[in-house]
Amino acid sequence: MAFIRKRGQSYYLVHNVRKKGRVEQLHLANLGRRPRISDEVIQGVASKHPFVEVDWQTLKTKTFEAMVRPLETDSEYVRELLSAAHNLNLDIAGLHFPSMEMGMDRALVGDLVSALQLLHTTLDVKLRSRKLPSFNGREGRSPTGQRR
Repeated sequence: MAFIRKRGQSYYLVHNVRKKGRVEQLHLANLGRRPRISDEVIQGVASKHPFVEVDWQTLKTKTFEAMVRPLETDSEYVRELLSAAHNLNLDIAGLHFPSMEMGMDRALVGDLVSALQLLHTTLDVKLRSRKLPSFNGREGRSPTGQRR
């Protein structure tokens, strides 16, 4: 049975196999600093290790319940997320679509636009789902400062 193991700062999907009377761990996938089991992970494991049976639904449930929630109170993770959000904001601000369309594959630019729209929707849902915590007197305000 496959399970998730943390080693250092990363999580791995592993499976125990017995060879010559000894148990060895077969690393099925590196899940990164925050364990997520996406369709890409499932496809990658299925293609690289077709004979390993994995109960994906149980694994997804255990991942969410046991490992993701403690990260919500991890200050270091939140700082890294804040830094990544800041860098992504700068990268997005520097995009110039007219010149990108001239120098790149149109399908790639279309994929980027779709990803940005998904990001916009996700942020909108997160920012509207709850009253934001009070920082700098902005309780109950959107990031643009408008009252909700």
